[in-house]
Amino acid sequence: MVPTLPKNKLMGVVGTLSFGLPALFAILNLGALVPATFVLFAFILLPLIGILGDDFPLVEPEPAEPEDAETPAEDSHGVDDRTVSTDRSPLEQLRERYARGEVSEEEFERRLERLLETEHVDTERSRDREFEVE
Repeated sequence: MVPTLPKNKLMGVVGTLSFGLPALFAILNLGALVPATFVLFAFILLPLIGILGDDFPLVEPEPAEPEDAETPAEDSHGVDDRTVSTDRSPLEQLRERYARGEVSEEEFERRLERLLETEHVDTERSRDREFEVE
């Protein structure tokens, strides 16, 4: 069985070897082995590990998320503690949660008002920054 390491640790080992081995080979006066080793480790192996990640043979696969991770972790106010996706606006996310029944009508209206107030303040700040003289 081939030993495996987590991706970040394997990259650390390869990064250390990319400088350590060529230094050792230079001390031992091994000539062409010095640049060949450096190129192999620093310019070939490190990028391959970074690009391939879990598909690289020596990288230990990341553990799968538990099945119950799909259920929202909500606090006493019904707020989802998980990180929120950034590809949708907060207003769209709130509407979707309301449509799924995760947020009551009162909570939806309260959060909607807060979002609209915050949006108004953000647009004023961005407008003020446009006219500031540097």
